[in-house]
Amino acid sequence: MLTFPLINDTSRKIIHIDMDAFFAAVEIRDNPKLKGKPVVIARNPLETGGRGVVSTCSYEARTYGIHSAMSSKEAYDLCPQAVFISGNYEKYIQVSKQVRAIFARYTEKIEAASIDEAYLDVTENKIHSKSAVKIAKLIQHDIFTELHLTCSAGVSYNKFLAKIASDYEKPHGLTLVMPEEAKDFLAKLPIEKFHGVGKATLPKLQALGITTGKDLQNSDPLVLAERFGVYGWYLYLKANGIHNSKVINSRKRKSVGKERTYGKLLYLPDDIKGELARLSERVAKSLQSHELQGNIVILKLRYSDFTTLTKRKTYSEKIEQAEKLTLAAQEIFGELDYEESQGVRLLGVTVSGFGPTEEVLDRQWIEME
Repeated sequence: MLTFPLINDTSRKIIHIDMDAFFAAVEIRDNPKLKGKPVVIARNPLETGGRGVVSTCSYEARTYGIHSAMSSKEAYDLCPQAVFISGNYEKYIQVSKQVRAIFARYTEKIEAASIDEAYLDVTENKIHSKSAVKIAKLIQHDIFTELHLTCSAGVSYNKFLAKIASDYEKPHGLTLVMPEEAKDFLAKLPIEKFHGVGKATLPKLQALGITTGKDLQNSDPLVLAERFGVYGWYLYLKANGIHNSKVINSRKRKSVGKERTYGKLLYLPDDIKGELARLSERVAKSLQSHELQGNIVILKLRYSDFTTLTKRKTYSEKIEQAEKLTLAAQEIFGELDYEESQGVRLLGVTVSGFGPTEEVLDRQWIEME
């Protein structure tokens, strides 16, 4: 096996914070009657004809085998007594901002991975502490006492290890992985626990006899690179505790959008225009909450047979108000070759073209209903 000269920076102190069952936890906090019940954030399949996807669920619901990205119908079949809640994304965004404000007490180096998780570089920090574990505990304490929510924390010298560590003991756990412990820690993990190994990659790795971190560590990196490209090489590095990616505290949002799938198909143009107005209002609220303006509007329309039309239009002026966005979305719809007989099952409105200076969460906010 060939060996490579590798640089491994173990001097950094990285924390990964992952809010526990975030959407469900917020709903339970705001409605104590839900405490101890299997709560599922998804539209009730009895009301939607089985359509819909689980965003997240409480730990009580997870004992029934329910998990995120599962269809709401499957979740109902597993647990008919579950409490289904459509979700309030605007509220979750506001709570996420409150969590981020707590992070900012300790460091300016914050990289939001999603609405409910973030990386923090506390190598240098605002309280001048040498202990990343101490800071992680303080953050957990602040979130619990001020927001009445819990989070799990992973602490290590790189983002990859911190991410895996935060998932190691949930909920409300804290796991530390020291540099000298990293390879042994990773060796014991099944490869499906490695962040980035998904359903497509997993069987391919297993076909090569790779089922654990130790198997990856003992693999020939050239074989991995030949089989999986650059991803295989990076996977080999990560399995050996090497991941020098920096915590980047500015991310450019590419788009803000809302989509909705309809259980009852839409046929009449006036009904479609009314739905576009409602979607535009929600997009406008999100734009305003993040102080964004865009001049590109994208309309997405999906027929009952799943044929999808997408059309975008660039405007000379920036858009952030609901009225202007509604007019733009309806204008684009009027330019589509719409076939009324087919019926519409999904509509989406998205705004982009924000310019080079906007700093927001590292994800596109296309939130599914």
